[in-house]
Amino acid sequence: MTTIFLNPQLLFLLLTTTFFHLFSSTAAIGVNYGMVADNLRSPADVANFIVTKTIFDSVKIFDTNPTVLQAFANTNITMTVTVPNGEIPNLSNGGAAAWVNTNIRPFHPQTKIKYISVGNEVSILNDPALNSVLVPAMRALTDALREAGPQFQDIKVTTAQAFNMFEGETVPSLTRFRIDQAKPFFQPLLQYLRETKSPLMVNPYPYYQVNVMENNVDFFVFRKTQGMFDGNSGKVYSNALDALLDKTYSAMLALGFGDVDIVISETGWPSLGDPGNVVANIDNAASYNGHLIRKIVSGIGTPLMPNRKFDAFIFGLFNENQKPGPLFERYWGLFQPDFTPVYVSGALRDGPPPNLTNPDFTVIPRTNFCVPKPGVPDDQLQKNLDYACSQGADCSRIQPGAVCADPATVSSRAKYAMDSFFRIKGVDSACDFAGTGQITTVDPSYGNCRYL
Repeated sequence: MTTIFLNPQLLFLLLTTTFFHLFSSTAAIGVNYGMVADNLRSPADVANFIVTKTIFDSVKIFDTNPTVLQAFANTNITMTVTVPNGEIPNLSNGGAAAWVNTNIRPFHPQTKIKYISVGNEVSILNDPALNSVLVPAMRALTDALREAGPQFQDIKVTTAQAFNMFEGETVPSLTRFRIDQAKPFFQPLLQYLRETKSPLMVNPYPYYQVNVMENNVDFFVFRKTQGMFDGNSGKVYSNALDALLDKTYSAMLALGFGDVDIVISETGWPSLGDPGNVVANIDNAASYNGHLIRKIVSGIGTPLMPNRKFDAFIFGLFNENQKPGPLFERYWGLFQPDFTPVYVSGALRDGPPPNLTNPDFTVIPRTNFCVPKPGVPDDQLQKNLDYACSQGADCSRIQPGAVCADPATVSSRAKYAMDSFFRIKGVDSACDFAGTGQITTVDPSYGNCRYL
């Protein structure tokens, strides 16, 4: 029998060409079509480009632009439209039927509207009045769609949330929603989504999580690293996106809503930034989005959600030259306005495959560990322990009754916390601890306590 081996690039091409035939009913790979620019082609040209040249089967827009919706009629592209934040109170105050009649009825089902996102990142605004009317607005919109006729029953009403929604910094499996928002905001929201079988949309942006000074960008753009270990679940994370998605899942599960689906409504990486911004560049953008497409196409899920298939929308389709703010805000696009690719991402149907350095999403086995230097007094070790645990180290495994709790000495507990901090940060300087830490190649694991 002859064995045939496929290189990762050929495998990527085979997956992207077969994915839409095999899994289109359970997952979608889409793109955010932003229009904050003065040099874009017409929506009709854009629709034709997406349909004929790209792998995308879904498009998300940030309003209900009628010209855009008309352009995607009869294309078989599914659309996500957005209710601007400022219009949410009107929906909850009797305006939902009129909104549907104006923004949905003239287009659907010729234009296949799949999701309506009520607002975008409402929770990040910290506006109690807006938070309080979000779910009533979503319910009113759902009722208006139902009353509009049977052809509108397949449209799901949801909302997109940012990643300021968690309480503190901890490992994915222990993440919880912010105390001030868990029960008053997320519980009724998730209850509504469960009732209507709608997903929660989230905007995971590893770019905004990366700490440039610690030079750990590889973990955030899917390159092979030693990864991140969650001592509570025993899971190892090869990339930041998986960690963010599992944080969302854990927070939902803690409220009793682990069955609600998750849609990745925005994620991406900018290809250019201001001087001094060393992470917004073409190499990092190509690595992030190339691996992202591979991940969504493969359907491998995350450590806590294995084999989960996600609808995902890359941000964004084009560089948008009129967006305000730092330079990187104008360079999230996969394509220039004339449809030429900014870099090779794998988004073109007949284009070259991306250069994927970690297509299987694996990690490098550990060879370096951080331990205290000999003779460090207990009072300094206690300071090291307190600092590491307060700065994101996984200290759950050294709590009473946990696998690394014994021996219950300051020395043993500090050693584990220091090494956890060192691993999370991913740079040699993280083992300094005011000159009391040292890097060793000797694995300090013992018994069932593994320094992973």
